[in-house]
Amino acid sequence: MHQNSIMRYADYVDLRYTPKPSDLICDFYVEPGPKFTVKTAAGGVAAESSIGTWTELTTSQKYVEKLGAKVFSIRGNNIRIAYPIGLFEAGNMPNILSSIAGNVFGLKDLANLRLNDIHFPKQIVRAYKGPKFGIPGIRKLLRVPKRPLVGTIVKPKLGLRTVDHAHVAYNAWAGGCDIVKDDENLSNQSFNRFKQRVVQTLRARDRAEAETGERKVYMANITAETNEMLRRARFVKSQGGEYAMVDIITCGWSAMQTLREANEDLRLVLHAHRAMHAAFTKNPRHGINMRVISRITRLVGLDQLHIGTVVGKMFESKEEVLANRDALVERMGELKPTFPVASGGLHPGMIPQLVKIFGNDIILQFGGGIHGLKLGTHAGAMAARQALDAALSGIQLKEYARKHKELAAVLSQWGTK
Repeated sequence: MHQNSIMRYADYVDLRYTPKPSDLICDFYVEPGPKFTVKTAAGGVAAESSIGTWTELTTSQKYVEKLGAKVFSIRGNNIRIAYPIGLFEAGNMPNILSSIAGNVFGLKDLANLRLNDIHFPKQIVRAYKGPKFGIPGIRKLLRVPKRPLVGTIVKPKLGLRTVDHAHVAYNAWAGGCDIVKDDENLSNQSFNRFKQRVVQTLRARDRAEAETGERKVYMANITAETNEMLRRARFVKSQGGEYAMVDIITCGWSAMQTLREANEDLRLVLHAHRAMHAAFTKNPRHGINMRVISRITRLVGLDQLHIGTVVGKMFESKEEVLANRDALVERMGELKPTFPVASGGLHPGMIPQLVKIFGNDIILQFGGGIHGLKLGTHAGAMAARQALDAALSGIQLKEYARKHKELAAVLSQWGTK
C-alpha cells in the first residue's frame, strides 16, 4: 500500500451504499497495520480484491469504476463488502475465490484478515448444480427416513492390508454401522491397492447387507489427480459402489466441479472430507472461516461434509459448528441440503449429547470410538446403535446399558464425555 493511495482506498468505502440483490457479499474481520485505520484497511481490501491497486494507473477507464467493490458496513473490526456480479465468471469457483480471497491476504499493511462468511446472489447460485443426492437422496438410498446415520472410519487409517481392511469394514456393518469409509490419506498405497480394496470391501458390504437386512454403504477414497480421480469414481460405480469420498481442499475446487459434472452420469453420493482446512480456518483472526468452505462445498455439489463435533477432539466451538451446519441446510436457491457429518474423537457414550446438539439430520462417525473398544469393532458398532436407540427413546445410557453389554463396555472404558 502506497502512502499516496490512502484516499483511493478510502474511496472504496461507502457506508450509505445499499447492496444490490445481484451483489456478492463478503463478511471480513480486519486488523490494520500501524499506519492504517480500519476504514482505510477496509477500503484496501475492497480495492485490491476488485479493480484497485497500490498506485495510480494510466491504463484505467472511467467505465471500470462501476466494478469497484464497496465497503458498506464497518462495525469495530468487522466489515462487509459488496462485489458487483460483473467481476465474476459465475460458474467458475476458482475465479471467484481468486478475487475475494486472493492477494488481499498477503498485503503487508494488514496485520490480520479473515473471511468469515460469503453470501452468493441468485445469479451465481443458479450456475451450480449443488448436491446430486443431498439429505433426502441419501436417506432414500439407505432407507433410513429419520434417525441420525451411524458411520465409522476404518482404523488404523494406514497400514492395514486389503483383506484386513475389508474384515474391519464387515464387522462394523454387521454390528450396526450404516456407513464405512476410508480415511483421508488412504489412497493406492502398496499395502492396500485401490482396486482390490474396492472389490473386497464391497463384497463385505454385500455380505453384511444379506445378514442384517439393512442397507450398507462404503465410501472409497478416490482422492487423486483429477483424471485419475474420475477413473477411480468410474471403477467404484462399475463394481456396484454407490458412494465415493474425496478430500476437497487438497484436490481443489476446479477438481470438485469436474467431479460433480461427471457425477451427472455416475450418480455416486459424494462425501467431502475437509483435510487441511484448519491450516486456514483455525485462527479466529486470520484466514477463512469453515462456514465459507461449507457454503462452497454445497454449491459445487458435494452431498456430505465434515462440520466439526462440538464434543470430541476437534477445535471449533458450538457456535462455529452449528454455523457450518446451517450453511449446509438453510435455503440456498433450489439446491438440495448437504448432509452434515460430525467426526473426530467421538465414541458412543457421546451420542445423547450429539443428538441434542444436532437433531436427526446428522451423520455420526466414529473411528477409534468403535475400533478402540476392548470388545472389538463388532461390539463397538453395536454400542453405537444401542446408544442411539437409547437417546432417541429418551432413556439414560446407564439404564440402557444394564441390558446391553456392549454399551456397558463403552461406558466403563470412556464414560459419556
